[in-house]
Amino acid sequence: MNALTVNLQSVLDLTDEQFFKLCQANRDLRFERTATGELIIMPPTGGETGNRNGRLNQQLFNWTDADGTGIAFDSSTCFKLPNGADRSPDAAWIKLERWNALTEEEKEKFPPICPDFVIELLSPSDSLKVAQEKMKEYIDNGVSLGFLINRKSRQLEIYRQGQEVEVLDSPATVLGEDVLNGFVLNLGMIW
Repeated sequence: MNALTVNLQSVLDLTDEQFFKLCQANRDLRFERTATGELIIMPPTGGETGNRNGRLNQQLFNWTDADGTGIAFDSSTCFKLPNGADRSPDAAWIKLERWNALTEEEKEKFPPICPDFVIELLSPSDSLKVAQEKMKEYIDNGVSLGFLINRKSRQLEIYRQGQEVEVLDSPATVLGEDVLNGFVLNLGMIW
């Protein structure tokens, strides 16, 4: 099943509060919203993708707990990006001082902050082109480092501020570089 995109702008311009309430009233659905206001209804993942996504988050959360310099988030977290889009990466991490600068209300709703690090895991129904555009949007909005994992082609794309995308073929591991110093993502359990 593919994501559905609905353009409501000719009928309705959802405020941030209305979008939050829509998501809360429909907890069985996953929504994102583009910078232009289009509503994206995300399908649930299949078992293989869900398991791999859990493994990604497990590694990131374990490192985050040991490191203590930031806070990790799973795919159910929606972030309000500076360009106005509401996005939910499969895994994300934010420096603790940036997270702590938010108010409690901002932390409770869709945090108005762009993560420092994101991971997107391409599921079989995802479009590679759409996922790549989403990764570029993250970088344009302040993400310092991002990984796009394509299990089908066994490729990992690395997105960095001010640099061309680097594509790795079947890497066993990938480092968190200077953004997540000491983080090593083991891809053996992801492929």
